[in-house]
Amino acid sequence: MCIRDRSDTMAPKKGGKITIKKFAIDYTVPLQDGLLNEGGAQFEQFLNERIKVDGKTGNLAGKVEVKREKNKIFVEAEMPFSKRYLKYLTKKFLKKMGLRDFLHVVASSK
Repeated sequence: MCIRDRSDTMAPKKGGKITIKKFAIDYTVPLQDGLLNEGGAQFEQFLNERIKVDGKTGNLAGKVEVKREKNKIFVEAEMPFSKRYLKYLTKKFLKKMGLRDFLHVVASSK
């Protein structure tokens, strides 16, 4: 599994800049090997349930968006959000599914 950072900066109507952090989680290899069931739907649901916004899980509140397209999951956040947190959640999901010993989570860049 590979996590990529694709950040953009967008200027709001009132001063200051809103930073939109974009991440892509590529799970092509585990999907081809048949390790992930249901094409990553469980992983997407896990992320929706576990991502914390303002200290509360399951409260995405329009600040974080999780989308799944083919073999990738895209996470867009309009708040401070770290790649390390996504890596942590990915490892937690793999442990829950019993796949942590077989898969290695790699970040594409720092």
